[in-house]
Amino acid sequence: MTDVALIHAGIADSRMWEPQLTSFAAEHRVIAPDLPGFGQTPHQEVVDFPAFVREALDAAGMDSAALVGTSLGGRVALELAIESPERVSALVLVGSGLDGHEWSAEVEAFGEEEEAALERGDLDAAVETNLRTWLAGPRRNLDEIDPAIRSLTGEMQRNAFQLQEGHDYRLVELEPPASQRLAEIRVPTLVLTGDEDVADIHAIAEKLTGEIPGAERATISDAAHLPNLERPEEFDRIVLGFLRQHGV
Repeated sequence: MTDVALIHAGIADSRMWEPQLTSFAAEHRVIAPDLPGFGQTPHQEVVDFPAFVREALDAAGMDSAALVGTSLGGRVALELAIESPERVSALVLVGSGLDGHEWSAEVEAFGEEEEAALERGDLDAAVETNLRTWLAGPRRNLDEIDPAIRSLTGEMQRNAFQLQEGHDYRLVELEPPASQRLAEIRVPTLVLTGDEDVADIHAIAEKLTGEIPGAERATISDAAHLPNLERPEEFDRIVLGFLRQHGV
């Protein structure tokens, strides 16, 4: 039984992986840690996300694992694969972030709206703008999203805001950055997006696919930034199939 680490998105925490903690467990030993400042893990003044995941692998007795990361989690997985290649057997990058990306006017406007809401202490508005931008995406309304998924994602995002409120932190960054080192990746890599996600995420996915040697590309219809929650059966079919195909 091979090892898999599920790394959550920045709008979520480990609870986003509840469907996969069951479905993946038939074939893999699975962990899903909460990154610092999310879920059950307190905020830290100095945040080294890849080191945190490496320590989670150590604690679970995993010498190496396939990393399945969404959004922020994808960026973390990518950086860990570059920094500690011996710890990573495969990569699945879902709606992944990437350093150095020049965000569109639409995403910049989202960030300004979120920041303004947080500055005036309106967590409801800050959560709502995240749900509208990332969970629904640019072409759908929130009322089209399953209420249970909407509620869970809102709860996870609110919890992150509360954990991080009033805290400054220093992010430990990979040097040279991952965006300049994609050709160093030497493990099987799948780049996956929901087709309802924002255009920026698709642009990042194309860069990843073009520059990571042998990277494979897949999309899931009728899903935005969290396709594992919106379309869990399709997500499992694609990701578990990819891991089987590569003997992971």
